[in-house]
Amino acid sequence: MTTSAIAVTGLRKAFGDKTVLDGIDLDVPAGTVFSLLGPNGAGKTTTVNVLTTLTKADSGTVRVAGHDVATDAKAVRSAIGVTGQFAAVDELLTGRENLQLMVDLTAGAAKGAVTELLERFDLTEAADKAAATYSGGMRRKLDLAMTLVGNPRIIFLDEPTTGLDPRSRRTMWTIIRELLADGVTIFLTTQYLDEADQLADKIAVLDKGRLVAQGTPEELKRQIPGTHVRFRFGSAADLDKAAAIMPGSTRDDDALTLRVPSDGGTQSVRTLLDRLDEHSLDADEFSVNTPDLDDVFLALTGHDTAEVVAK
Repeated sequence: MTTSAIAVTGLRKAFGDKTVLDGIDLDVPAGTVFSLLGPNGAGKTTTVNVLTTLTKADSGTVRVAGHDVATDAKAVRSAIGVTGQFAAVDELLTGRENLQLMVDLTAGAAKGAVTELLERFDLTEAADKAAATYSGGMRRKLDLAMTLVGNPRIIFLDEPTTGLDPRSRRTMWTIIRELLADGVTIFLTTQYLDEADQLADKIAVLDKGRLVAQGTPEELKRQIPGTHVRFRFGSAADLDKAAAIMPGSTRDDDALTLRVPSDGGTQSVRTLLDRLDEHSLDADEFSVNTPDLDDVFLALTGHDTAEVVAK
């Protein structure tokens, strides 16, 4: 049985007469990456603030690391780490001093944590330089290293790669995957849909305070019209025969290809292949093509992905 790191039922929150969260249900299995997406004003920040004990819910049940956030906030805080959108490092201190400060402030932190984290995040050479001299990517790594001082088993990452160059973004992706391999649960908000696609085991899309979809990236993509199976044939004659037995298909005579609407599931693809076989037709190749998360986001929220922010 999979243990839930985060379990939310009927979460509601309003500010004055404005309902920000309207009955949110979430379940995040331990040791997974969960990504919350939504347009600006959808309620993502409020959700994270409630989960991290910064804001009290009006109603509903929220348990993080097995603890109720309303009645056992101290235990929740001791089990989580939070990395905000902007690196929370003291630029006047060196990297080593920033980490040592966190060790001094964290009960039960290992004595060798500073050296271990500097090595883990490849910051040893820059350890005794002021954080003000660090690149954006180095600051984000230092910020995350500081979050890990207390060895939290659940980490909330708010736009961890915003403003980073492509190389630094991929470095952060590698670090996140390593944390996942260590059994850490990660709650991720991001403005980059490719990031959610690459990292998340499960995605939830929040819009106007309500969850409009939840599932794996592939499950969400299959919900959106446009998924199809593409066949390429070796001759025009075979293409003609295939088009005749595939209702609703679209052909490309120049490329000798046929696009057939499908949900992309195993059973659906098998049915199409069996139909070709029944008519003694062989495709040179086939592929399943699905909408990307940009298409999913637009279809579910009516907003362009340029509006996706983690606030």
